[in-house]
Amino acid sequence: MGNSGVRRVALASSAGNAVELYDFLLYGTASALVFDKLFFPSFDPWVGTLLAFATFGAGFLARPLGGVVIGHFGDRVGRRSMLVLTLTATGVATALIGLLPTYDSIGVAAPILLVLLRIVQGFFLGGEQGGATLMAVEHAPPGRTAWYGSWTFLGSPLGLLLANGVLAASTAVSGDQFLTWGWRVPFLFSLVLVGVGLYVRLSVEESPEFRAARSERGTVKLPVVEVLRDSWRRVLLGAGVNLGFNMFIFVIATFVVSYGTKQLGLSRSMLLNAGLIGAASQAVAILVFARLSDRIGRLPVMLGGAVFLGLYAFPLFWLLETRSPVLVVLALVIGFTGSAAVFGPMPAYYAELFGTRVRYSGVSLSYQVGAVLGGGLSPLIAVWLLELTPTRSSWPVSVYLVVGAVISVLSVVAIGETLRRVPEGATVR
Repeated sequence: MGNSGVRRVALASSAGNAVELYDFLLYGTASALVFDKLFFPSFDPWVGTLLAFATFGAGFLARPLGGVVIGHFGDRVGRRSMLVLTLTATGVATALIGLLPTYDSIGVAAPILLVLLRIVQGFFLGGEQGGATLMAVEHAPPGRTAWYGSWTFLGSPLGLLLANGVLAASTAVSGDQFLTWGWRVPFLFSLVLVGVGLYVRLSVEESPEFRAARSERGTVKLPVVEVLRDSWRRVLLGAGVNLGFNMFIFVIATFVVSYGTKQLGLSRSMLLNAGLIGAASQAVAILVFARLSDRIGRLPVMLGGAVFLGLYAFPLFWLLETRSPVLVVLALVIGFTGSAAVFGPMPAYYAELFGTRVRYSGVSLSYQVGAVLGGGLSPLIAVWLLELTPTRSSWPVSVYLVVGAVISVLSVVAIGETLRRVPEGATVR
């Protein structure tokens, strides 16, 4: 496949992943801004926020299961068909959230339905990310796997840009009616994005590595069993790498919005706009760090990023607590940009840990376990830690981020360099 074909595949993976992450991250921002009022209104504001973030975490709990189930069929049937399924199902679940009655209308059934739809979102996202990254990495030419693979993870900052951008626009248009109907618009808008994502995704071919492996050696009957039997150590260490990153990124992308509005008295629009600028900076940094890892190796780039996550845990909140709009934006820009050193090389990094015939299952399981333990729990734990001190001081949250960063550092070091490693069962190009 020529460079134009590889770029088309990478763009399709990025577009589809952006739609999926829009759906998933939109929920996180809404948890910080509105769900406590609409679905848990009878509680103290901070308790309502805690419960809203608990429903946010419910989606993460479903992600490893989705990774195993969708990964199984991705390794047996193919990457492309599973990605069409995950994109459609996640988009429909998101739109249904936008149609939900609130607690005032149907009582306790409202938060129950919200949690169920969040679990559906998480299940299918768990199968999406591994497949999307593999489509890009397995189409990429040697020496540029991280570069093209990173286009997929552009979907994360682009999804956050879309989510915060549409929320900001809806806030401006609906004004005082935001809690009445304005919050629903971004969720319903997901159907438009799904249509665009499907149009792009259906235009690409199946992974050539998967086709070659299936033709030469057939498929594995139970891929996840083989992964856990032969590669359990890499699954756990890969989860450790993602754990610290996810803790950091979901604190900065979701908890900071809640902390900034409720504790620091910052405006919702200012924090959303700061998040937009931060996400844009991360998109650029993802490409830069991914390309750098193709040149000098995954280890130095990702290790440097993991160290940054720990070093920046305290300065992040020091800058936020100045309440200066310029320094708040700077805090998020630095955080999003520095974390990209871990995030950018990840698609190629995880693909290099597992052989082709079990790669979808291995990548999905390892990545999603780290996402659950890190991102799924981090906003909830951060709110709880904030409540531990009488003045709701941020230092326990910073300590929590340092612990996550240490786990990532140790995991990256234990795995070592993966750039020129050929996992057992892999197709050598």
